[in-house]
Amino acid sequence: MMKKKTSSRIKYFPFYVISLIPMPILFFFSDILYVLVYGVFKYRRQVVNDNLKKSFPQKTPTEIRKIEKDFYRHFCDIMFESIKTLTINKRSIRKHLRIENPGLIEAYIKSRKNILLYTAHQGNWEWLIFLPLYFPCQANTFYKPLANRYFDGLVKLIRERFGVNCIESEKGYRTFIGLRQEDKPVINCIIGDQSPTGNATKHWCGFLNRETAFFTGAAKIAKKTDPVVLFPLFRKVGRGHYELQFQVISDSPSQRKSDEIVEQYAAKLENAVTESPELWLWSHRRWKLSS
Repeated sequence: MMKKKTSSRIKYFPFYVISLIPMPILFFFSDILYVLVYGVFKYRRQVVNDNLKKSFPQKTPTEIRKIEKDFYRHFCDIMFESIKTLTINKRSIRKHLRIENPGLIEAYIKSRKNILLYTAHQGNWEWLIFLPLYFPCQANTFYKPLANRYFDGLVKLIRERFGVNCIESEKGYRTFIGLRQEDKPVINCIIGDQSPTGNATKHWCGFLNRETAFFTGAAKIAKKTDPVVLFPLFRKVGRGHYELQFQVISDSPSQRKSDEIVEQYAAKLENAVTESPELWLWSHRRWKLSS
């Protein structure tokens, strides 16, 4: 174990050095990165602007531009917040992330109920990896490996630091079935706001003023394995400071249609985006498919 830690620190040495920098100074670098990403390289500016204008047709160009700038500032912040995860300590984590309703999760764990967090690229979704520090149960996150093996390894290192298991999405259903058979409460995280591929099973529903395709995989797994399905809502209360609230999508998904679960998820995500639009990942090409 010690050899593995040493090897990782050598391999990702530059990122470890950055993570040791105090958070206020990291945000100074984030401001510099914002100028480069937004003003100089104009990273996906057209995609972001087009997504915002079509999602909020009632907003003026000035309002759209403000959301656009606020999004890029937040986007740069979470890049450094994620790197900080490599060395941040447990005491500091509790200062930066407050859970509004921990009793909801605690009650489900006490009743030995599995939990599916139907998550999104909202707030700082990467900080859901801190949940094992707040709740005494196993946690898994399902993800699609990155093409670049170096950065894929870095992402896994960050996500697994506090005990979360990273599981490839294609192994998701088998993993859920296996965990259910173990008869112990588990928190599983699945991101649901990615754009489905053309041949993937999908459900179309109204979302941000457009018919939008959603993966149905998470909902179908929930219907078959019957965990409680929750939406984790992030609110940003300051740079590097978040509040996390868990909202119930369904506490008995086996009795619901999977499409209904998807629609409930989409509704909660839409409310979150409408409340704080700058906290969602607008640079993602969300509407590649058309109905």
